[in-house]
Amino acid sequence: MSRSTYIKKKFYSVYQDLNRSNYEAEKRRLQSELLKLQQWVVDNNKRVAITFDGRDAAGKGGAIKRFIEYLMPHYFRVIELGVPTKKESRNWFGRYKKHMPKKGEIVFFDRSWYNRALIEPTMGYCTERQYRYFMDQVLNWEEKNISDGLILIKFYLSVDRDTQLFRFKERIVHPLKYWKFSKNDEKARAKWSVFTKYKDQMLDRTSSKKSPWVVINANKKTYARLSCMLYTIYHIPYVQKQSFKPLTGEELPSKYRIEIDGVPFSNLSFRQYSVLDRINKKRV
Repeated sequence: MSRSTYIKKKFYSVYQDLNRSNYEAEKRRLQSELLKLQQWVVDNNKRVAITFDGRDAAGKGGAIKRFIEYLMPHYFRVIELGVPTKKESRNWFGRYKKHMPKKGEIVFFDRSWYNRALIEPTMGYCTERQYRYFMDQVLNWEEKNISDGLILIKFYLSVDRDTQLFRFKERIVHPLKYWKFSKNDEKARAKWSVFTKYKDQMLDRTSSKKSPWVVINANKKTYARLSCMLYTIYHIPYVQKQSFKPLTGEELPSKYRIEIDGVPFSNLSFRQYSVLDRINKKRV
């Protein structure tokens, strides 16, 4: 079976058409759940790592900013590493091992060890041998960490070429964001197809049942941020979690089943299931 079978190619949420007012309301609800999740992590000495990878201007930092806005600051860290030293480049996994979460902590990676699978080979910052070694070893490294108790979520924020160009132009003329654009961004954009090749190889070869990729359509920032939050609270089994119901819509690829008075209802959308579940609970 191809490893690509395990990729969560799209995480459909309810948020495609939310207006700004509803976005703010839903963001607050999700942030409240994230705080409960963090309390569970702290109380139970759990270790959580959430990685955000993608092209330049995909919205990685912005998504993390919304995650951490109301979290307890002593129990999370944001890791955004710069250019590796020669020693770090030779000991790639060791570079990130020292930043992994301690007990009772959540760590957010703004770009992760997957730089070695994406931007480094695209721009020629690593050797072919280093790239091949990483691709051969990364799943073993992740799954060993997971076996040792790490909860790992890997997000890939996907933007199309036009969206990236618009955001670059927006940065260049923005009086408060111009510093976000660099010559390296321009060089990487010129190698769009090369990056795409490495991205496809990464998604195909570095996903497993224990460590799947979650690919989020990030052309709309608000949708991407809420979708990442929603996936996180669905994925992590924190005790305080209630049956969280998104504001509107349904999760398209998921099918649900419920039985009422011995009669099974299957192949239901999330919305259909929610309606029947509420009716059933009122009858009990």
